[in-house]
Amino acid sequence: MSINQSGWRPEMTVKGTDEAAPTFTGNKALMLEEALIFEIGSTETTGIEVAEPVTSTSRLGKLARTAPIGLPGLSEPETVRHYTRLSRQNYAIDLGLFPLGSCTMKHNPRLNEKMARLPGFADVHPLQPIDTVQGALGVINELAVWLIELTGMHGVAMSPKAGAHGELCGILCIKAALEKRGEGHRKIVLVPESAHGTNPATAAFAGFQVEDIPATADGRVDTAALKARLGPDIAAVMITNPNTCGLFERDLKEISDAVHAAGGYVYCDGANFNAIVGRVRPGDLGVDAMHINLHKTFSTPHGGGGPGSGPVVLSGALAPFGPLPFTERHGDGHITLVEEETVEDRHPDSFGRMTAFHGQMGMFTRALTYILSHGADGLRQVAEDAVLNANYVLRSLEDVLDAPFAKAGPCMHEALFSDANLADGFSTLDVAKGLIDEGFHPMTVYFPLVVHGAMLVEPTETESKAALDQFIGALRSVAERAKAGDAALKSAPHFAPRARLDETLAARKPKLVWKEPAPVAQAAE
Repeated sequence: MSINQSGWRPEMTVKGTDEAAPTFTGNKALMLEEALIFEIGSTETTGIEVAEPVTSTSRLGKLARTAPIGLPGLSEPETVRHYTRLSRQNYAIDLGLFPLGSCTMKHNPRLNEKMARLPGFADVHPLQPIDTVQGALGVINELAVWLIELTGMHGVAMSPKAGAHGELCGILCIKAALEKRGEGHRKIVLVPESAHGTNPATAAFAGFQVEDIPATADGRVDTAALKARLGPDIAAVMITNPNTCGLFERDLKEISDAVHAAGGYVYCDGANFNAIVGRVRPGDLGVDAMHINLHKTFSTPHGGGGPGSGPVVLSGALAPFGPLPFTERHGDGHITLVEEETVEDRHPDSFGRMTAFHGQMGMFTRALTYILSHGADGLRQVAEDAVLNANYVLRSLEDVLDAPFAKAGPCMHEALFSDANLADGFSTLDVAKGLIDEGFHPMTVYFPLVVHGAMLVEPTETESKAALDQFIGALRSVAERAKAGDAALKSAPHFAPRARLDETLAARKPKLVWKEPAPVAQAAE
């Protein structure tokens, strides 16, 4: 008889567990039922004892609180247990494969974390004298050199804090360049259907008008339609490459040449740079500006609130308009920051600043550690393995799930499926909820919009074949159930801490404020 290391034997399987009596606590072994923090603590108590002040004089003046704060008082053990139990209900990259498409949720090497926690980096302050932070500035400067080299661009703005922030930086550079040329009348930004959703939002936020460019049947930009729309009112094209269909925009150089000939600029969304790093230099394709999500390509913490980092590489045409500050290394090795006070004589065409200080130091340290530990050949392998893994997922599931662009050739970093061949009444949402029961966070759903019922899977390069096989097996099982019309999928997940919500009601009428329930009336004796 077989027995595993934990001591479990086949005859120990509990039969009829669905009919088992409910537990007193509501817990199911280590799946703990956790109450709201208001239900654990009381607004009438406090978790610590503080002595009354010796003097009644308060320095708060009119800012002093005049009514109870209304927050529950918890002891330290209660607080720690509450948030630890909540964290156990979260999915994380340290638990398993995180298949979100176009998000590059990959393993974060612990070496990166060790470097970022070194006191000289973790404790650095942006207002320290320049001479006391030469090491930190050296990290920023060397990372900037790597980013320029990897992209084939002319300069880089390091301060943007995330991808969308970087998009805004690039678009503001384009806006400043057009105004410098006396062509501020160019107000149209073209955005292909296959681009990231933040692209049109960024352009509109910066004051431009957005027009869509359709996709071809194979999921790429309709180059002919784009060229036909070019004219004296076009400011720029924002294109994602590889795009959100998981495909490389092979006509990008042709597109760039046409846009430049028409007097516009090319912005490339670099969120998917992980698929081509070390293999393709966007600068060689005529790109003028591109943000790089350090928290994706170069493996810094992503998800759970960030922080992110989105440096923007710039062509020679746009570099003079980039934001301040930037680092400058002198012949003696000393590094300085070119700041606002020197703008008139050093960087007169800059559009200004993106942030109060210099960027995300922790993200810079992690990203440079990742780059140096991989080296140029290792970064090339990152892209190759990411593409290999995505194609393995695509080809392993295309017989059970509709893969709309599978015939267009190999995909890049992500595999795209749809709900086209599921049983009547079954949708992408049912597949996603079924995956939760299998122990996986669902893939990105209903995006990109060019595919109905889209399911976008990005396995990244850090997953082993064994991990991919387990995920593929789980997704295949759920897909087969959806194709067979398994009614149980319509109410999945069944094993999660909470059952399926009415998502429309939850979005339209969310419960964001806790209210103490009314007391239950006692029955008369």
